[in-house]
Amino acid sequence: MATIARIPTVEPVCGTRRPEPTYPFPMPAEPATITAPPPQDMRRAALQLAVAFALVKFAIHLVTNLLQPHLGWGYFRDELYYIACGHHLAFGYVDHGPVVALQARLAQTLFGNSLAGIRMLSALAGAAKVFLTGLLCWRLGGNRRAQSLAMLAVLLAPQYLGADGYLSMNSFEGVFWMTCLYALIAMLQGGSPRWWLVFGLSAGIGLENKPSMTFFLLTLLLALLVTKQRRLLFAREYVGNAALGVTLLFALATPNVVWQLQNHWPTLEFLHNGVVQHKNVILPFPQFFGAQFTQFNPIGSILWITGVLWLLFARAARPWRWLGLTYLFFFALMFLLHAKDYYLAPIYPVFAAAGAVAFFAPRVNRNPARPWWQAAYALILIITAGLIFPAAIPVMRPENELAYLLRMHLIGKPLEKWSQGPFPQFFTDRFGWQEMANQTTAAYNSLSPADRAHVGIFAGNYGEAGAISLLAPRPADGSKLPAVVSGQNSYWMWGSNNYSGDVMILVVSATPDDIKQYYGDVTLFAHVDNPWSMPFEHVNIYIVRYRVSNFTDAWPEMKNYI
Repeated sequence: MATIARIPTVEPVCGTRRPEPTYPFPMPAEPATITAPPPQDMRRAALQLAVAFALVKFAIHLVTNLLQPHLGWGYFRDELYYIACGHHLAFGYVDHGPVVALQARLAQTLFGNSLAGIRMLSALAGAAKVFLTGLLCWRLGGNRRAQSLAMLAVLLAPQYLGADGYLSMNSFEGVFWMTCLYALIAMLQGGSPRWWLVFGLSAGIGLENKPSMTFFLLTLLLALLVTKQRRLLFAREYVGNAALGVTLLFALATPNVVWQLQNHWPTLEFLHNGVVQHKNVILPFPQFFGAQFTQFNPIGSILWITGVLWLLFARAARPWRWLGLTYLFFFALMFLLHAKDYYLAPIYPVFAAAGAVAFFAPRVNRNPARPWWQAAYALILIITAGLIFPAAIPVMRPENELAYLLRMHLIGKPLEKWSQGPFPQFFTDRFGWQEMANQTTAAYNSLSPADRAHVGIFAGNYGEAGAISLLAPRPADGSKLPAVVSGQNSYWMWGSNNYSGDVMILVVSATPDDIKQYYGDVTLFAHVDNPWSMPFEHVNIYIVRYRVSNFTDAWPEMKNYI
């Protein structure tokens, strides 16, 4: 019987043997698995913990949204627009994707015009974001304390509290991004290559939600290509499912692309107009970078910046280096494109999860004092978040809210060139709508039956048009108001309703002299001047007659994509 000679181990000539790199969990022998999956006996505990934090997040938004109407806070401008879009369902819109319109239509169908009901799906999206943060932390090797800290930071982040507290695209954006990352991480831990289908589904719907998903996917692809994790794209065991996932992604995104093509690329025109008209405030690098800390809470930002550094430099995080590179590439791209500072917000939950893993790494936990300062950090995070909370979600009457924000120096600089009101625009855009709608109905009631039979209503922007459409009381004769038209964004695409312009109600900020250029008879019916609203929403309501040119014929000139 042959024997196999044992090959002796050769020790280095001088010094000691270099230690093997350590990882949060053992490296498996299977070459297709880059790092081992987390222990399965922890799965149930991780899920229960994530569900608990998600329920807390949902409860915060449900309670505050039920409370706000009683405190004097109304719909946010964009909510009024999205609800109108929900009544014009399509595969595309000038300034946003189709998902938010479908979200608005579903919410209104289920819950009516209740403010809390309209915002219900956004609150659920916020809860899902917290849930995914906990699962990502678990996947990266975090224990229950790490998961709790990561989810706490995301739950209390001012940017997420604000975005998840009203009907918006932004509430779902992070859910789609984090689902994509979770699918990739699961495959790198030996999960089924079919996770590529989850990736494609999430990315495809995410593209229909908001075009900025494109930039995230591009930087994510670049990060994978420059690291060994590119095997997810090219290795034999993955390539077939990767192709299916990418095919699914493009199949879901194609309807919007076709719509854009058929309508002469209105979104590109909208973006171009924003640049040439200098709509957004361009931040220099220090302010742009600093804004990333304020929107996540300066104390909570310690966690995500720790996560980015851990992913980029820690030996234990080497399998996840591509995540850190994704952040660097995405941050650089957003800064170079002069994006608004909050465009980076959807990417931070995974870095909060990574930072929590680093905080509770076994190597550092040998220090017996560490659990105490971890608890102290969490306590300081909760206290500071409580102080900042009113800057994200209004929880007081307007006069008390303003006094608190001024006292705490929590009113930031505008992100757009428009002059804001007493509050930041995110709050100011919740006032004046009901008064505007009431006065429009009053103007309609003042008309003779003959005039009411063919009057039209024109509003200067989509907020005004949406407010009148949703909030105007029924006229005294029991009829419905005529359809409200506007030249801004998707409203312009919905057309002029064939109005002639013989009798019109105009809700605009223009002066009487401006209006007399287009109409032979101009009567100022009312002036709406809510002290809390945006300055350009201190509008005039006119009853005008005898347009110098047919209103519908002049409709192409009224297009305003901005």
